[in-house]
Amino acid sequence: MSQPAAVLRPVTGGTFELPRAESIRRVGVIGAGQMGSGIAHVCALAGVKVRLADVSQDSLDKSIERIGQNLDRQISRKRITTEERERALANIETGLGYQQFVDCDLVIEAATENETVKREIFKKLVPELKPRAIVATNTSSISITRLAATTDRPGQFMGMHFMNPVPAMQLVELIKGIATDENTFETLRELTFKLGKTPVISEDFPAFIVNRILLPMINEAVYTLYEGVGTVVAIDTSMKLGANHPMGPLELADFIGLDTALSVMQVLYEGLADSKYRPCPLLVKYVEAGWLGRKTGRGFYDYSGPQPVPTR
Repeated sequence: MSQPAAVLRPVTGGTFELPRAESIRRVGVIGAGQMGSGIAHVCALAGVKVRLADVSQDSLDKSIERIGQNLDRQISRKRITTEERERALANIETGLGYQQFVDCDLVIEAATENETVKREIFKKLVPELKPRAIVATNTSSISITRLAATTDRPGQFMGMHFMNPVPAMQLVELIKGIATDENTFETLRELTFKLGKTPVISEDFPAFIVNRILLPMINEAVYTLYEGVGTVVAIDTSMKLGANHPMGPLELADFIGLDTALSVMQVLYEGLADSKYRPCPLLVKYVEAGWLGRKTGRGFYDYSGPQPVPTR
């Protein structure tokens, strides 16, 4: 993807400065799951130093292994070279505490889609940051304005919602809170291009653009299953062959994580007060059972064998 040329901007006194994205040399990432690992991957591959944090060393070790495997996949597809793989891995450091973010220019939170958890993270994070550091959240649905208000820097806070899987997906939703400074937005927009992604701007409404459209479709597919209109296979086959979707909605729900899907639907239902966003009781039941999709080995499909088998 071609990247935009740097634009010089006038500042006080008639001098000029480069876009602030050029000053984002070290990025912190909180959360070493699928999303956090992917964000660390693309940042490191773009030449940015990364500090990756999680609550356990085991999670961090698995994350580095996952990043290495994904880089190997890119090599096999001739998208990167072996030298680029090694440079990317050398750009990533890991640690358990937030003290490691003291010299980061940007910290991206990519923890679980739970507002209480995110608020606690920001409460512990901001005392460790330098004054000019920007904070971004990878939330897929929660109010940016509300999360920003829990920090000491709402002007330097923004939503930066990457798509899953991060290394393969081209889109990043950029969401400004009511207090977000324009310079913060421009910095993250420019950084998005540097990472080889395409930014789209979304207003700070529940679930933003992608999930505002996608998750109700998935929820309706679960209702279709719940009401006996079709089986898991019939529903997924219908959407793949009838609407040319690369993945059926129930298969996609398992890939996203049923807990994440339920969280987004709850945000939509509570935030917009419209009954059309009511989470399907069957989705709630699967989450209560711990059947969260691929990450737990069971959701609308059972992944314990060589081929996924429908569970309903």
